[in-house]
Amino acid sequence: MPNIIVKVPEGVFDAAGCDRLGTGITTVAKQVEQIGDDPRQEFTTWVVIEEVKASHFFAGGNDPLSRVVPVIVLFYVPEGVIDEAGRVEAVRLIQAAVAAGKSQADPRPVMTSVIISEVADGTWGASGALWRLDDFVKAAGYRHLQPLAALSV
Repeated sequence: MPNIIVKVPEGVFDAAGCDRLGTGITTVAKQVEQIGDDPRQEFTTWVVIEEVKASHFFAGGNDPLSRVVPVIVLFYVPEGVIDEAGRVEAVRLIQAAVAAGKSQADPRPVMTSVIISEVADGTWGASGALWRLDDFVKAAGYRHLQPLAALSV
């Protein structure tokens, strides 16, 4: 059940590009978190694409947009859901998803900065309730953590 915030320069991704970006990042989350196939489980993945004024992106104190498309991805996930290999895979696949979302007519390469933050157990609220890992396992259907759900019954 990740919350993923994607910060992109304003105007770089058109509506179709934002759709590709949102769908691609959702697919990445589903894969690395091993979320189940039930639409209710898939609905636990939330992606927000925020456009930032192009003049508000800086790299080394300069405007990077003449050379690259900078994209910042903040990936919040419940603690214990993604291991080291999953984090490595998430970063690699997010880069590919962002590149696939950009217009093919744009010659600039994509540069992503991906921060995967594990939210400590018992510090994530959902729909007015404080959730723990076993709540997330039940809701998202994490295939690799199903034994944990069976223990909490």
